[in-house]
Amino acid sequence: MYDEWSQAVDARSHAADRLVEAARSGKPCAPIRDLVSTAAEGYAVQEINTRRALGAGRRLVGRKIGVTNALLQKHFGIDQPDYGMLFADMSYSDGLPVPLEKFLQPRAEAEVALVFGGELVGGPFTVADVIRAVEFALPAIEIADSRIADWDITLADTIADNASGGAFVLGNTPTSLMGLDLRAAGMTMTRGGQEVSTGSGEACLGNPLNAAVWLATRLGRTDYPLRAGDVVLTGALGPVVPVGPEDVFEARIEGLGSVRAVFTT
Repeated sequence: MYDEWSQAVDARSHAADRLVEAARSGKPCAPIRDLVSTAAEGYAVQEINTRRALGAGRRLVGRKIGVTNALLQKHFGIDQPDYGMLFADMSYSDGLPVPLEKFLQPRAEAEVALVFGGELVGGPFTVADVIRAVEFALPAIEIADSRIADWDITLADTIADNASGGAFVLGNTPTSLMGLDLRAAGMTMTRGGQEVSTGSGEACLGNPLNAAVWLATRLGRTDYPLRAGDVVLTGALGPVVPVGPEDVFEARIEGLGSVRAVFTT
């Protein structure tokens, strides 16, 4: 029994090391599903690298939710999303340069970001709890990235790889949830002025608030409950788009305004 436990710990550590080395070297690695195969094992690997990041002085500022689209869930054969950590050094300013060399295989997606003014510890939580805890919403562009070559990922791979998190850009105009219908909020994202992605809040678990309720409940009894100041990227509102040199993306979300991600080399 001890040998099996020790082997499992070693496999998770090796998986975490492989992902860290890919990020350090800028060279994508082989999938880590030869070492871990379940969502629980993926989160254990993510936890190893989260603790390493915190120990190195990185500051946790929020969470990102992934796999919120029903088609993606069907593809992975799961019935719930996943999540990863957001650190302060993953944040870039609206309209200011985002260095492309920071990423391995970046993709852009438009999302609703929720910024919390209260904490959600314990749970389970309701949508009313989440609405009461959210201070304001912002438009956001998430820059998804994968340390795994060719985005050849299973659910365990992406969870272990911090839910394929890369970076994020937030808009600068906070909007109260009062009177907002995030489910019906339309989204259009352009690249160089050309439309490349459209969608709405309904594509995100039926409503971005549904995604936030899931996350709050999932994390409420862990070491990382949602607290005041946390940013939550609730999930893609439309198709993700590969990022290239000098690309300029602008996402407009009804009721929230717009945000730009400007990539430089």
